[in-house]
Amino acid sequence: MKKTHKTYAVALLTALCFGATGCKDSFFDHPPQDALTLDSYYQTNEQVKASTNALYNSPWFNFNNKAFWAITELSGGNARTYSGDVINFANFSVTADNNELTNAWRSLFSVVAQSNALINNLPAKVPASVDPAVVNNALGEAHFMRAMAYFYLVRLWGNVPIIENTLDYVYSPKINTNRVEDVYTLILKDFQFAEANCTKKIRTGTSVDNGHVSSGSASAMLAKVYLYQQNYAQARTYAEKVINSGEFKLYGAQVAGKTFTDLFRTANNNNEESVVALQWVAGSAYGHGNSMQASFAISSQITGTGDGYGVIGPTIDLQSEFAKEPGDVRRKATIMLAGDFYSQLNSSGGGYTVPADVNAQNTKAGIKKYVVGNRADNGGLGAAQSTGINTYLMRYSEVLLIEAEAVLAGAASTNNPAALTPFNLVRSRAGLSPKASITQADILRERRLELAIEGDYWFDLGRLDGYKATSHPKATAIISQQERGTYSNDGTQIYSEHFTPGNDRFLFPYPSTETAINPLLREAPVPYTFK
Repeated sequence: MKKTHKTYAVALLTALCFGATGCKDSFFDHPPQDALTLDSYYQTNEQVKASTNALYNSPWFNFNNKAFWAITELSGGNARTYSGDVINFANFSVTADNNELTNAWRSLFSVVAQSNALINNLPAKVPASVDPAVVNNALGEAHFMRAMAYFYLVRLWGNVPIIENTLDYVYSPKINTNRVEDVYTLILKDFQFAEANCTKKIRTGTSVDNGHVSSGSASAMLAKVYLYQQNYAQARTYAEKVINSGEFKLYGAQVAGKTFTDLFRTANNNNEESVVALQWVAGSAYGHGNSMQASFAISSQITGTGDGYGVIGPTIDLQSEFAKEPGDVRRKATIMLAGDFYSQLNSSGGGYTVPADVNAQNTKAGIKKYVVGNRADNGGLGAAQSTGINTYLMRYSEVLLIEAEAVLAGAASTNNPAALTPFNLVRSRAGLSPKASITQADILRERRLELAIEGDYWFDLGRLDGYKATSHPKATAIISQQERGTYSNDGTQIYSEHFTPGNDRFLFPYPSTETAINPLLREAPVPYTFK
């Protein structure tokens, strides 16, 4: 971890350089780097507000770029690939030297480092003239993002090092991992701090300000974390707190003139349904724009920037799940099939019709979600591997499904209106008929289709047998039945592929580059003493 921790040493200055903006025209406008010093920067309300901007962008890039979707969508069975750098996630053969595994680790710990920089330096640098509420909100955002990073880390690797002050380890990077239960304690403490200190909002329309998390965002994440721990009472309490607050709204159900499809257009970034999202700048330098379209789009005819590599295609299994209920509007917004027409792609040329020979990774289909088109489709902005579409880390629809699952509370089924009302609101927005009773399987399937290609289903499978489970019979039974194969060239035959992961495959190996420098990662975790 030597290289990583040297990077951490400059995290504070990096955060300042990317964060200095008044948020007037762009989330990431910033002055010359040589204009800033640690002792002179936090002097005004606007400077303190802007100090958190970087937490939503560049530290996440190497996670968002490929690792995020490779780990979650390929392992979870929503997508397949032949691409040699990530195919091991699809067939459960990932080793410690996988580059995307390293990218995920380093990117997430970079988020931790930048969050720590604010948490540990902001209070000492702010003069009394700055509004304390502004300072507390910035600290709340930093705690929120640290918790968010650790929530991914613990679900990917289990025991990981808890680092509350990155500078403590710059010159001594050898550090033990801490227990899963301690990591979850940190996550809960950080989200609770964020809930108590971040600004409360009622979101209307789209705005740059909505790009920053709120107290309600933290409440929503607390509901999710408690759900993972199967603490259904607390999950329900926090989900209902969010629902009753009225802060968020469901596109296509509670926001007039909007649909599910509109959630994935750059013009609707930071909308009323967005609970927390990474913020990207279209056409910006590599590392600051969203690069997902480059991998997902089936053709450069869509992107207009030379990329569009179709690196993944939707599995036959995911396609089959959508086909079970024809009319689900999420299907077309998530995956492309031959003949589908998209007016928002190539809009200046009359739209885009998916060709008859669409065949990303021999799936006879392609990915649509996070594919936003060319520059003209996006207000003239964009570049190769640099679109401006936000990456959702949580949407309000998930809060509604959490409420349904929390009311079910592990029972075989429920017809309780407290569960059915939010569940059916999500289904209604998708164009589907309501259910009169629901099971855990119903909720899991609804979550899969609602959040497909948003990096959640793999983690859903991983929690089915308990968030600290070492044996995964429920998840293994589902995965082993997934059709992960390909179609023949004429589409008449399926070359079937099924995989049954071992219990050791639900967490990933520590990157070899990290264990080589920090062998303590291989040792048993130690209890963490909280400060």
